[in-house]
Amino acid sequence: MERLSKSRDLREMPEIDQISPASTNQSGPSRITDRQAIFRILRLWQRQAPRLTIGLMLALLALCAGLLLMQVSGLRLAGVVLGEIIITTALLRWVGIGRVLLRYSERLFAHDAMFRALADLRVWFFHSLAQGAAAGLGFRRAGDMLSRLVSDIGTLDGLYLRILVPFMCATLTLPILLVQLCSQNIMLGCLTGLLFACSAFLFPYLIARSGRQEAEQLTRSLSALRISVLDLVGGLREVRAFGAEPQMLARVEADDAALLGGQKQLARRAALANATAYLCGQIAILFVLLAISGVGFSKVAPLSGVGILFLTVAAFESAGALTRAGVQAGAMGAAARRVVEIAQGTPAVSTTGQEVDAPPDTHIGITGVKFRWASDRPYVFDGLNLDIPAGARVAILGPSGVGKSSLAALLLKAATPESGSITLGGIDISHIRATSLRRQIAWLSQATHLFDDTIRSNLLLGKPDATEDDLWRALEDAAIAGVVRNLPEGLDTWLGEGGVNLSGGQGRRIALARTLLTDAPIMILDEPATGLDAQTEQDFLRTLNTVTAGRTIILIAHRLTGVEKLDQVWRLSHGQAAAVPLS
Repeated sequence: MERLSKSRDLREMPEIDQISPASTNQSGPSRITDRQAIFRILRLWQRQAPRLTIGLMLALLALCAGLLLMQVSGLRLAGVVLGEIIITTALLRWVGIGRVLLRYSERLFAHDAMFRALADLRVWFFHSLAQGAAAGLGFRRAGDMLSRLVSDIGTLDGLYLRILVPFMCATLTLPILLVQLCSQNIMLGCLTGLLFACSAFLFPYLIARSGRQEAEQLTRSLSALRISVLDLVGGLREVRAFGAEPQMLARVEADDAALLGGQKQLARRAALANATAYLCGQIAILFVLLAISGVGFSKVAPLSGVGILFLTVAAFESAGALTRAGVQAGAMGAAARRVVEIAQGTPAVSTTGQEVDAPPDTHIGITGVKFRWASDRPYVFDGLNLDIPAGARVAILGPSGVGKSSLAALLLKAATPESGSITLGGIDISHIRATSLRRQIAWLSQATHLFDDTIRSNLLLGKPDATEDDLWRALEDAAIAGVVRNLPEGLDTWLGEGGVNLSGGQGRRIALARTLLTDAPIMILDEPATGLDAQTEQDFLRTLNTVTAGRTIILIAHRLTGVEKLDQVWRLSHGQAAAVPLS
């Protein structure tokens, strides 16, 4: 129950500033750059901007406290050696305590803000997928979706924590370092500042550019490995039946080797980046020591020299974070692009500025509809015309791939035709609010999913406020109530993953009961008896004939069994519908 309750909570969250999947046109997604993808992700995080800004300010304050602590520590140490006490123990103590508190607050606040931003991103990701939910994942693969959801979105926390925050800290550190060193020796300050700029800005940029392709390939390799593993696990029964374990394992091992090779390449770049940053820091320290000694530079007073030496060490230590981030920047850009491509690849759903609620009249009209899922794919419909009166019972027939499920997606406003119109009660559905439209249309798909939860929770997905009587009435209508009553825990019986604890026919009836709970006047039944034997299929369709009286029924099927009660039958072919005479 808790799992599905959380799903409903997501729908009730305050609407976030979203990158609308509808922003792309039906002709297909255009290629976007890493920079464009990153800026779109940052736009999505606008809701968390105040928290992210406070986290950044705390990081800058913690940096200043850290630099001050190092400098005054050096002055205190040098003063003790030289017999000059110019920094008190109390000042050191308070600066140290301040730095610890600021550092802790920054970590606490910045990470909390980032977790919230990533949560917003995941909600948007699911929202984007849901735009095409009527057609399932479409041309996407589950392993690739998992990689985008887990790895790619997880990688994007580095945009703020590993790039933006360190970059702003380095931007603040550079003028502090220049002022402090130039006040003692202008040449020393300029050379050290140049080394710092190279370490914090130039080298990370060059490493990020040179490693972009490798980072992108690493992201693709991780996705490929997940796809291979999921294919192996999901099809383990068939793999064993055909003795294909060696081939499948070889594929997984090849993908794993490609991922490991990419990780080694990035590890080498990380080592080079760290060595470069370290070398710049050591050269800067050498310059300061030479200045204190008066070799090659105007001599700097020992007391002040030790202070700026400690400051230089602290400054270059903070710059090292940006150098390492340069290695990861390519992966972050590729991850941002892969996440944003979800919106680019989602079929556009057109809306108008003024949307209305769905009318009570359920007459459906489809006129001259042309539709395809992408510009590089053939048309699914090319001038489709259908007329479905209110309360009619019709069947749409055709082989796989002819567009039957695409028709369901269009009727549910999960996709939009390139041309033509689809009306409900004489109103074009592009003018009807999607939520209102979907309250009028119930959908039972050929692959309706039963969640790994109780029967009660699965039913409540169709109508969250349904009473106990409502649930039992729906189960009675679906002719499954007797089975549920005989289960030890009744409605609280756990179904297992995909409803594994039920037979195929029982699972379909539970799904039907969930659909019937919606009380929608229009029902789309997309291959509702898929996977059932002939007798169970006929029993199931007879049940549908009984419980759907008075509703508009659109039955999508490969063939008819002879038990359906229908007013009209159409056959889809070459993107159009032809009427089939009723015998």
